[in-house]
Amino acid sequence: MSEQQTPRKNKTQRREDILQALARMLEDQKGGKITTASLAKEVGVSEAALYRHFSSKGKIYEGLIDFIEESLFSRINLILKEQQATLVRCEHVLTLLLAFAEHNPGLCRLLTGDALFGESDHLRQRIARIYERLEVQIKQILRETEIREGKKVALPTTAAASMLVALVEGRIVQFVRSGFKRTPTHEWPIQWRHLAQGLVVEPAQTALSQ
Repeated sequence: MSEQQTPRKNKTQRREDILQALARMLEDQKGGKITTASLAKEVGVSEAALYRHFSSKGKIYEGLIDFIEESLFSRINLILKEQQATLVRCEHVLTLLLAFAEHNPGLCRLLTGDALFGESDHLRQRIARIYERLEVQIKQILRETEIREGKKVALPTTAAASMLVALVEGRIVQFVRSGFKRTPTHEWPIQWRHLAQGLVVEPAQTALSQ
């Protein structure tokens, strides 16, 4: 049995090596097109060997996008199980995205689409769906505010969710544009406290504002 399991383990490890190499190249190059030849050289294999693990360069990018999705949404599910308060949930979810971006600079070039120019439109659509899923999740958290806490969201939930996601996405864009020097979490706690003050209010406050 061990002899049968070893090749599968090696193949899995090689796929991980390829994905990690691409993530490193996305971070180090900060621009320019990554070719399968340069990626194969980074991994230390031939291009033919590369294609034995992934049928195309697009599939390698998809592997990284799969990793982003799984990492983010599995942790978001844990946050929702562990936290009940609306503002705490929102803060943890948004901070998760910013911290993930900060610890994975190369993947930020995928999250901003910076590394996908000239690649398949399918890849850009997959990145767009990550933000759409995140926005839907935030909107659902906000919609449950009245049920869970008897409070109201100061803005329509669609507008509020869109604003929050746009804010964190913008910070990731700044991170990439600065050459990974302007970190996404810098001053975020201060900004969040300011936002949170007016995001969820008592019903009477909402009525007055209208």
